[in-house]
Amino acid sequence: MKPLSDTYVEETRLGFWFLRSHTWQHHVLRVAINDLRSLFSDPLPSAPVILDAGCGQGKSFQYLHKTFAPKRLIGLDADPLSLQLSGEEAKHQGIDIELIGSDCAELDIPDASVDILFCHQTFHHLVQQDRALAEFHRVLKPGGYLLFAESTEAYIDTWVIRWLFRHPMHVQKSAEQYLEMIRDQGFEFEARNVSYPYLWWSRSKDFGLLERLGLLKPKPVGQREETLVNVVARKPQQGTKP
Repeated sequence: MKPLSDTYVEETRLGFWFLRSHTWQHHVLRVAINDLRSLFSDPLPSAPVILDAGCGQGKSFQYLHKTFAPKRLIGLDADPLSLQLSGEEAKHQGIDIELIGSDCAELDIPDASVDILFCHQTFHHLVQQDRALAEFHRVLKPGGYLLFAESTEAYIDTWVIRWLFRHPMHVQKSAEQYLEMIRDQGFEFEARNVSYPYLWWSRSKDFGLLERLGLLKPKPVGQREETLVNVVARKPQQGTKP
C-alpha cells in the first residue's frame, strides 16, 4: 500500500513486526503511558478527546482508553496497512475508534478540537518536525495537553538501530533539542513535567546488559547522554503563542 505522505520513511520488515510484538506493547507503550500519566501537574481532563498521532498498529488504544477514559479516541497514521491493523486492534479490544490517514505535518482535524494529543515514538520518523509540532499546537484546545515520548539521537544513531530499523537521520535530536522545540512552539511545561527514562531497551551500546550483570554502575541524570525523553506540555489557556 502506498504511504499517504510524500516524506514517509517506510519501516523495515523487522521494525513493522516489532511494533506489533508483546515487547513493544507491554514494555514500551504501557510503560511510556504510565510514566506520562505521572507527569501531570493537574487533574486529568474529564472525558477528553484524544488524538494518537502516529498510532501505528493501534497497540496504544487499550492503554489510552484505560488511563484517560476518553469520550472520543482518534488514531492517525500515514501508513494504510498500519491503519487497517489499528482498526482490527480496536475491534478486538472493543474500543470505538476514528481512524484518519494523514501525515502529522498536515492534520485534517479542526482547530482547538483535541484535549490530549499523544505522540509516542513517532517524532523521530517525521521529516517535517516543525510543521508537525505547529499542527499539534493548532488542533489542541487552549489548556490541552501534548503527551510527547521520544527516543533521542543518542539512541537512534547507534549501529544496532541503524542496521535493524529505518529513520530519517538528518532530523534526529537530543532530549534538550526536543524540549526546546516544544517550548518554541508555544507549549508550557516545568521540570516536574519531564522525565528521562533509562530503560534497558534504550541503552545505546549494550541494552543495559553490563548493568544487569553488576559490572557497570548506571550514570545518573545529568551525567549521561539521554536516550529517551517524556514530557507533558500544555497549550496556554489563551491559545496563543508567547
